Amino acid sequence: MRLASLILRKFKYSAMKYHQIDTKLFIKNRKNFMAKMKPKSLAVFNSNDIYPISADSTIPFQQARDIFYLSGVDQDASILVLFPDAPLEKHREILFLTETNDHIAVWEGEKLTKEKAFEATGIKTVYWLKEFEKVYFEVMTQCETVYYNTNEHYRASIETQTREARFIEWSKKKYPAHQVAKSNPILQRLRSVKDSIELKLMQNACNITEKAFRRTLGFVKPGVWEYQIEAENMHEFLNNRSRGFAYTPIIASGNSANVLHYIENNQQCKAGDLILLDVGAEYANYNSDMTRTIPVSGKFSKRQKEVYNAVNRVKKEATKMLIPGTIWADYHVEVGKLMTAELLILGLLDKADVQNQNPDWPAYKKYFMHGTSHHIGLDTHDYGILTEPMMANQVFTVEPGIYIPAEGFGIRLEDDLVIQEKGEPFNLMSNIPIEADEIEDLMNS
Repeated sequence: MRLASLILRKFKYSAMKYHQIDTKLFIKNRKNFMAKMKPKSLAVFNSNDIYPISADSTIPFQQARDIFYLSGVDQDASILVLFPDAPLEKHREILFLTETNDHIAVWEGEKLTKEKAFEATGIKTVYWLKEFEKVYFEVMTQCETVYYNTNEHYRASIETQTREARFIEWSKKKYPAHQVAKSNPILQRLRSVKDSIELKLMQNACNITEKAFRRTLGFVKPGVWEYQIEAENMHEFLNNRSRGFAYTPIIASGNSANVLHYIENNQQCKAGDLILLDVGAEYANYNSDMTRTIPVSGKFSKRQKEVYNAVNRVKKEATKMLIPGTIWADYHVEVGKLMTAELLILGLLDKADVQNQNPDWPAYKKYFMHGTSHHIGLDTHDYGILTEPMMANQVFTVEPGIYIPAEGFGIRLEDDLVIQEKGEPFNLMSNIPIEADEIEDLMNS
């Protein structure tokens, strides 16, 4: 057991399931970031920790997305330093890695060598981590401003001190006279607009999700358990070079669909019920995010189909609004109007409900209480400044829903859309069945 635990402890670079990403992406990302930096400044980015569970058990490693975005390095205990005005050209991009050797290769698997690091990242200057403080002192004497990488995502809720946070604390104490700047606003803007290489990686994640969904349609029948559906998805993900779920999956049958973040996935699926599937594969750290709602028995009831088609109509109309220049908050107001009209037709709202509604919590929110869209990319809820206009090559989800606890079901539908310079957005999930009749046909074929 000791040998097995040590081998499993590290998520080794050599064990990455995905194909190596074109280094052009990371070279371009670093160039774009450094173009936004102040004169005589440097920026530092740290990998994530390997987080402990208990004894010598750990959570499988996942790389901090920002250092991955800028370098492509997908192993722990790594540091990236960018210093575009460095007097020495070799110090304009520096990567620090854990020194690998034959012993590490036997016990944990080979880590990046300096040569392989260059192949993966395009960074020529690679030092072992034990040299960090010496080199860092040298470059800090040559710069005036330090960019620190703090997490300022609007959904962030952080209780554990990260490796990045520990570094910032140490650096500020050791070098108190330097000016400080923030990397996050630069990254929020850069990461929100996807390169063509990134879009291909996201398309691959969506294609893997499609395979899992089609597998699910052939598997579901009355009596299966939610966790069995989860297992079917995981099988397909792993079989296609995915690490697994991009986020904790929601497989909610019956009234559980009305719990927005239901993740127990431990109930048996009963005839006549619906199953809300909010699942998505990751690929090469890039995420997909899909929601479909399917009938356990392979056929929607008349009422279920009425509600399903109403949600689908809202989704289609909301999708058309994802164009350059759209303001996220205004977009949600317009989607609310679409949903209100559908809820009136379904008899869930009446005119009095709308006339007397609270502007801060409109009547439709009783049945559709969450937002319609969020950025997606390296994070499921990806970087992007929501107060700024939408731009081409940003990727958004579209996920309206109607939740009716009194009727024992909830329906949500979700795809991932790439905003285009002109015209409607491109749907990365266009091949994933969504029409009610098509789902019924596939489940009964």
